[in-house]
Amino acid sequence: MQDFEQVRSSGGITEYTLSANGLTVLLMEEHSAPVATLMVTYRVGSRNEAIGHTGATHLLEHLMFKGSADYNRDNGRSIWTVLQDVGAQLNATTWLDRTNYFEMLPSEHLETAIAIEADRMRNAFIRDEDRQSEMTVVRNEFERGENDPMEALEKNLWATAYQAHPYHHSTIGWRSDIEGVATERLKAFYDTYYCPNNATVTVIGDFDTGQTLAWISSHFGRHAASPEPIPEVYTTEPAQEGPRRFIIKRAGEAGIVGLAHKSPPGLDTDKDALAVLGDILGGGKTSRFYRALVDSGLATSASAWDHPFRDNGLFIAYVFLTPDTPHDKGEAIILEIYQAIQDEGVTAQEVDRAKGQVRAQVAYSRDGSFAVAAALNEAIATGDWTHYTTYQDRITAVTPEQVQSVARKYLQEDQSTTGWFIPLSGGKAAS
Repeated sequence: MQDFEQVRSSGGITEYTLSANGLTVLLMEEHSAPVATLMVTYRVGSRNEAIGHTGATHLLEHLMFKGSADYNRDNGRSIWTVLQDVGAQLNATTWLDRTNYFEMLPSEHLETAIAIEADRMRNAFIRDEDRQSEMTVVRNEFERGENDPMEALEKNLWATAYQAHPYHHSTIGWRSDIEGVATERLKAFYDTYYCPNNATVTVIGDFDTGQTLAWISSHFGRHAASPEPIPEVYTTEPAQEGPRRFIIKRAGEAGIVGLAHKSPPGLDTDKDALAVLGDILGGGKTSRFYRALVDSGLATSASAWDHPFRDNGLFIAYVFLTPDTPHDKGEAIILEIYQAIQDEGVTAQEVDRAKGQVRAQVAYSRDGSFAVAAALNEAIATGDWTHYTTYQDRITAVTPEQVQSVARKYLQEDQSTTGWFIPLSGGKAAS
């Protein structure tokens, strides 16, 4: 462990830094089953992209499975083959603020996963022939999203709410960028962000800390830190000066109303009260949306959420309307509920119920090594992994007065973006 500096501990998880290159390591031993999860989180996502290479992070996610110097199809040691032969489950995901690669596998094969992730951190091929084939796969994903009413509405909601900040771009990117980005540009993006000092290696499960740190040092320690500082995202979204609206008319079966309001960055203390507010509005059959919209037959479902992102986010409500419900009626009911909370507040019982649901969610997020690693992945993306370990205590401290306060502060018309999905039937808007 002499290669590492121990930084801090929280919730049974200990943070280390690999002194040679700045790699962050999070470890949590849990010996109830002979399995472990390895996850590598890169602090890069669509937030770090720009016009011309939107979708680069997601396309690189695909390319980094195509082979690296030590693990490739040509030498009979492809990443998928090696890991699946030892019983591993593996994949990767990309979002606004992060990309992660993970394996859940029998503990005796943990070093194999560490070696593979270390090799593709700096030695992935990123070949043009692979880009061309994977571009087709990603384009198919894009087209499936375009044919999904909810995905189409959400993409346009973010693109309308954000004009300057890169949250304007969906993670999958714009079609022309997916098709046209040069392999050299992807390689430059990879060389800029896929470095040990821009990554966190998380290991949760049945392992020995000393041995695992030695493996991490041996494999990841071969890489130097990035030669230049990791570029910062300095673009901020200008203040919104009035409500924004849009309508999408496409083939579909049900109308949808989406209503978004600007919310603070993920580490802002107001986020906890907004999380409770989201649960009061859309968390289950006793929520305000459900009682007003679903029980009355006006909607088939309704939800509200405010995910913590690195920068300013959106508090979003979605209502899936029944066929005879006009969009303006569904929207009006959402606004009436918001106004009632701003004027009258919420009850202690509603807050207590929301806290109970959060406790259940936290318990679920501790159910198995992968669940813990996945939850840590999102907290890392927000900017502080302890945001996960302290979440329940922070939510427990939320009061009804704080919930009313954030409703008044953020659910303002001038900070809103409203989108309607109107289904088309036979080329005409459905009635």
